[in-house]
Amino acid sequence: MKIHSFNVQPNLPENIKFLEELADNMWFSWNWQAILLFFKIDPALWNKSKRNPKWFLGAISQKRLEEISNDTEFVNHLNKVKEDFYKYKESSGWYHSNKKEGEENFLTAYFSMEYGIGEGLPIYSGGLGMLSGDHMKSASDLGLPLIGVGLFYQRGYVQQVLNRDGWQTEAYPENDWAHMPVEKVKDAQGQDLRVSIELGKDIIYAALWAVSVGRIKLYLLDTNLQENAHEFRTITEQLYGGDRENRIRQEVVLGIGGVKALAAMGIKPTVFHINEGHSAFLLCQRIIDIMRERNLQFAQAADIVWSTSVFTTHTPVIAGNEHFDPALVRKYMEVYAQKMGISWDEFVSLGKDEPTSATFCMTVLALKLSAYDNGVSKLHGEISREMWQKIWPTLPVKEIPITSITNGVHVSSWLSHEHSELYKKYSFNDRDINSVDITDRNTWSGVDSIPANEFWDVHNIRKDKLINMARLRLKKQLQRYGADATQINKASKILKPDVLTIGFARRFATYKRANLLFKDLNRLDKLINNPKQPIQFVFAGKAHPADIEGKEFVKYISNIQADPRFAGKIIFVEDYNMNLARYMVQGVDVWLNNPIRPMEASGTSGMKAAANGALTLSVLDGWWDEVGPCDFSWSIGGIEHYKTPDERDLVESEAIYNIIEQEIAPLFYERNEDNVPEKWVSYMKQSIKTIAPFFNTHRMVCEYYERFYSHAHKHFNILSDNKKVQDIGERRKVIAANWYRVNITDISPKLETETKIGDTITLRARVFLGAIPAEYVNVQAAIGVRGTTGDLISGQLINMTQTGKEEDALIYETVIRPENSGRQDYALRILQNIPYLPNQYMPLYISWEN
Repeated sequence: MKIHSFNVQPNLPENIKFLEELADNMWFSWNWQAILLFFKIDPALWNKSKRNPKWFLGAISQKRLEEISNDTEFVNHLNKVKEDFYKYKESSGWYHSNKKEGEENFLTAYFSMEYGIGEGLPIYSGGLGMLSGDHMKSASDLGLPLIGVGLFYQRGYVQQVLNRDGWQTEAYPENDWAHMPVEKVKDAQGQDLRVSIELGKDIIYAALWAVSVGRIKLYLLDTNLQENAHEFRTITEQLYGGDRENRIRQEVVLGIGGVKALAAMGIKPTVFHINEGHSAFLLCQRIIDIMRERNLQFAQAADIVWSTSVFTTHTPVIAGNEHFDPALVRKYMEVYAQKMGISWDEFVSLGKDEPTSATFCMTVLALKLSAYDNGVSKLHGEISREMWQKIWPTLPVKEIPITSITNGVHVSSWLSHEHSELYKKYSFNDRDINSVDITDRNTWSGVDSIPANEFWDVHNIRKDKLINMARLRLKKQLQRYGADATQINKASKILKPDVLTIGFARRFATYKRANLLFKDLNRLDKLINNPKQPIQFVFAGKAHPADIEGKEFVKYISNIQADPRFAGKIIFVEDYNMNLARYMVQGVDVWLNNPIRPMEASGTSGMKAAANGALTLSVLDGWWDEVGPCDFSWSIGGIEHYKTPDERDLVESEAIYNIIEQEIAPLFYERNEDNVPEKWVSYMKQSIKTIAPFFNTHRMVCEYYERFYSHAHKHFNILSDNKKVQDIGERRKVIAANWYRVNITDISPKLETETKIGDTITLRARVFLGAIPAEYVNVQAAIGVRGTTGDLISGQLINMTQTGKEEDALIYETVIRPENSGRQDYALRILQNIPYLPNQYMPLYISWEN
């Protein structure tokens, strides 16, 4: 049976037609007045829509549309939102005032497997998607030329459904794209645009959908097409769905297909940003395109791609990165290796951190073909340098070219409108949060002037809303189980608004230790049921569908809420999503975070809670390692090393109990004559002033631009000159053919005797370069302190100067003047020197004194 389809659109009166335009741009999702506009039309229907205005408008009766078109107050509200929207779209933003010379053609393409822009666009799973969505929104706000690329999932969101036993099961609701804020991309003839992708021995096709995110676009690839065989139509069916074969197919479509899609639309990025390794195959397609378009060899094209690519890793353990069996990679990527003009062995080596590695790692591929690499917090940057040192085995760990840019959050997406209005009144000089520079600490200084009682009233409003949300969700869950009226009525009494409320919500990966609080139930009982200082906990979070241990954590906490000691005081709220996340970060008193250090790459939920005034109780990991210890929140332990995991969990769970009992609860319940915890409120203010200006994606995206994007773009322009690319290639050939003869000897003085601060010391060495010209190298003195592994773990690099020649040796010298007492260590080395490149570390040619 052949079924034909057509869409029926709502017939909006002329004076409210702007609602259609507003519904087609995700800008509404971080603008309260726009959200309120939809809410006013039909509050119940808006909540049912899951903040999807496209579906919402299609579900409103024509009668109601006519009514609001005749409502003067509503039309005035709509016109004000319309004015704000057009003003936003037409203004230039931060980038216009801060862009560098030569950036007329600047454009960054940002690739990610998932995007959490709003719950009305369910193509996200967890923290990676939240970060990608917030990155996009801040890029729009800043006016940064950036586009996003992702996949168009039929089932892009995992819904958590707990059975009667508390065991997590999953549902995968199908997206109704006809009623979502997306539009098909058309070609020049007005037909649906298609791109072809070689997938092993097959050729498949992908359509493109566009999402408007404020000023910028997100493009999504869709393989669910009649032209494709069934097995290929399902590639983009489900986010992270299917087996390993489907996963690599998804990553080929995202990486290879994404680059081809941009070319088909005539979009020419100068910089590519790979957000986690899933999209790293894009580097291969870029090399192929450059080889073809500019008649270059693989190595030359690879230099261009490497110099203009940014890679962000989010995973602090090797096993957590994306690995594939090389045989599976060969099935899908050998055709691309052939186009790149390299052997299969050469290709597969791009995905191995050492020759004996058994798997092909997407992170390694990205690191080897991207000059700008970063972790997502300072601590994660350190861990990443240690983790991936095998790629640069002769380089000291501190020099491994992986830096860090700490994550942030898009504040206006996560700040409650009540808090936003409060800050507007007292700290933002009566300006909306979208109109102020949230990265300026002075913007937040007025928070101190907010009267304590007014601040506390706003906080309690949000707390009440969280409690009502938790009660409503639990009721629905009980109704689904067929519970009786008595049980359902009890759900209306869980949690109390005047009780200290601690929240824990995140992905239930085992390293995040959702069960740590429950190590000593008797101690927990005394804490929670202290008659003078009672405490309650709200938990939420999902385990990965394949994570059985994580699901056990979910079940344990779900069941413990039935324990008479904890009933109504420990709550697990089902199906953690963006909407529930907002209620939680806006309503809890304290945000609890207790991962195993250093396994939390960054984390962002605590940043969202802090912007809303919640205080933090956290292990010194991820972003919190850059804040705590501090005088306005609490840190669990320090940087201790434990003999066993059991010892660690015992010590840190005891620390949680002690801090809550001895510090947090007494402070919370210390009240003035108006029942306001003035000292607690002062902590809230200090937390906001410290955390909000830095831990936001506006600062983060500006940092990516200043440190990565602008430099990568500069190298794009430099390497647009084939002559320079060929010069690099010629120099590389000479270095590669002759490096085996490079040597550095006869270092003097040996510095085995003591010297004094202020004395000058001349270091001298004989350097043998063979057929390599002197200008092809830098001879350097590395000066610092030697660590236990034999590396220099601190200090500086000084370029030495050629001062003479003795037979076939060149003489290099430099003068140093020690500024610190104690032991000083140094080593001399020769490093390749190739012009026009971001750094000298890939591929690495370096020789140390033997």
